[in-house]
Amino acid sequence: MSLESYFDSFTDRDWSRMDNTEPVRFALVGLGWWVHEQAMPAIEQSDFCETSVLVSRSADKAEEAASGHDSIIGISADDYHAGEYADSYDAVYVCTPNATHLDYVESAAAQGKAVLCEKPMEVSSERAKRLIAACDEANVLLYVAYRMHTEPAVRRAKELIDEGFIGDPVQIHGGMSGPLLDLVPDTDQWRLDADLAGGCAMMDLGIYPLNTSRFLLDSDPEAVYGATHTVHPAFEEVDEHVGFHIEFPDDVAAVCTASHGSYMSSHLRILGTAGELTLDPIFYPWNDREIRVRGHGASGQISFEQANQMTEEFEYFATCLRTNTDPVATGHHGLVDIRAIEAVYESAKTGERITL
Repeated sequence: MSLESYFDSFTDRDWSRMDNTEPVRFALVGLGWWVHEQAMPAIEQSDFCETSVLVSRSADKAEEAASGHDSIIGISADDYHAGEYADSYDAVYVCTPNATHLDYVESAAAQGKAVLCEKPMEVSSERAKRLIAACDEANVLLYVAYRMHTEPAVRRAKELIDEGFIGDPVQIHGGMSGPLLDLVPDTDQWRLDADLAGGCAMMDLGIYPLNTSRFLLDSDPEAVYGATHTVHPAFEEVDEHVGFHIEFPDDVAAVCTASHGSYMSSHLRILGTAGELTLDPIFYPWNDREIRVRGHGASGQISFEQANQMTEEFEYFATCLRTNTDPVATGHHGLVDIRAIEAVYESAKTGERITL
């Protein structure tokens, strides 16, 4: 195939777009920096979505965040759980500490609202299964927020792999890292609390190369090895660094790392029998993503107009909701990651290979 054929239409969406439909109104649950700096601006750029409600444990915080926005109201978590303002939104975006996802999703499902839940879904597979069951029983859409599924560089890489450009995949090398305490200089933050986070480097960052590998291969892990270690005292309850090895079907292996105590970086390299694809950088939305390819006597770096990862994710969710289409990242898809993460932590404790 010709690499040139990917240049002009690189960022074109290969999923159905909607025309002349009412925007999906979102209640954004959790008012941390990600919602303020990423989610709300992304929705503002969207043609298919709008923010109508902000939810916080503190009513005052929610009202303050909503001030200055004529079409947005701020409400307390108690009012949200009670369904006091349920008529004001069509869907819920849950972006709270991992261990609180279940409660907020159960309330959304009880109100008949579609759910976009941040990853990881929950702190354990048991709680993740309860989250899925709540949405299944209410017959509401549950989409886990894997924004790499709608990142143009990842989607084009998947097309190239599926069309055999690099031959048969053999190995994947991936990683994601960043200096957490420089980005969020608070040693009391929830990511460092094992009960709220469930883990740290693996849960928060390792899930990116894990899930993106699954997406690119269209395959699920069969076994894992893992090792964790912690240096900084603030990470006493959780993992600061992790390395893990994933065994996929057809003898494909992924070797990945994640760190919350190192330079900010992200990459994924897929090596095949006839070529390779490198996505570097890839996972952080504020870095311009790049893709380099080699295979079939051709090589090059594809430059493309950057898409807002969060806008792509919200609009894909809205499209699935309005067209009654199942997304790739269903709750059952997300549960596979939770089980794999649990297995990495088990392997880190036992030193054993864990089958899934």
